[in-house]
Amino acid sequence: MEIIKHPSEMQKFAISAKRKGKRIGLVPTMGFFHEGHLSLMRIAREHADLVVVSNFVNPTQFAPGEDFAAYPRDFERDCRMAEDVRVDVMFAPDKNDMYPEGSRTYVEVEEWGKILCGVTRPTHFRGVATIVLKLFNIVQPDVAVFGWKDAQQFLLLRRMVKDLNLPIEMIGGEIMREESGLAMSSRNTYLTLDEKAEAVILSRTLSQAKRMIIEDGITDAVTLKQFIRGEIEKTKHGRIDYVEIVSMETLEGMKVVKKGDTLIALAAWFGKTRLIDNIRF
Repeated sequence: MEIIKHPSEMQKFAISAKRKGKRIGLVPTMGFFHEGHLSLMRIAREHADLVVVSNFVNPTQFAPGEDFAAYPRDFERDCRMAEDVRVDVMFAPDKNDMYPEGSRTYVEVEEWGKILCGVTRPTHFRGVATIVLKLFNIVQPDVAVFGWKDAQQFLLLRRMVKDLNLPIEMIGGEIMREESGLAMSSRNTYLTLDEKAEAVILSRTLSQAKRMIIEDGITDAVTLKQFIRGEIEKTKHGRIDYVEIVSMETLEGMKVVKKGDTLIALAAWFGKTRLIDNIRF
């Protein structure tokens, strides 16, 4: 596996590979890999000749007071794990190379970045869209793979690709879960044992809500949201950020769930750790 650190070197490598007819797959990450990340790399391997993984903790998607400085990092471990799944290139740029002094340009998907997670993290998706477009320009991918755990992020970036006519195939990888059902996340390392045990309620209630839809025929969004909120509120450490049911096509709230277009998404704090999860129906 080759490690490339400078954007211009990465871009030169990518352009040369494409001239040789190579299909490039990109998996953007912030490092500290777990099985969820590795599953995305395996998907990229199936769709590309060359797999590039970016490893960059992006400062512009963190608001003041969030966990940018504390975000877990272990580059050597990440490299070993990436090599095991046959990644070709690890792109690990420096912050000052990705955002040189004087940078003033940002990318924003209007409205979609201000709802769901964007309500309490209003600048987050501007930072996400900006860094991903920069990565697309540098790596020149034919296909990009993102995880469905960050459903709003994936849908927003897919919208950006469509709106800006980018020739990139967007693929979503299914949520990988711990044995308990908790969605895998680098931030799970922040949880205490008690918090982690309680956080399982997120996946459990989402699964129960899906069963209510399929087996009991309950499609009223208010009823489903009240059930999910009520279960989370029973926990000692859980504090709800939001529980919403939206269309995957428009991200607009739904009154009644519609098969094939429904995203039930939530965010909640357990102690000092904010977790997200979702199901699609």
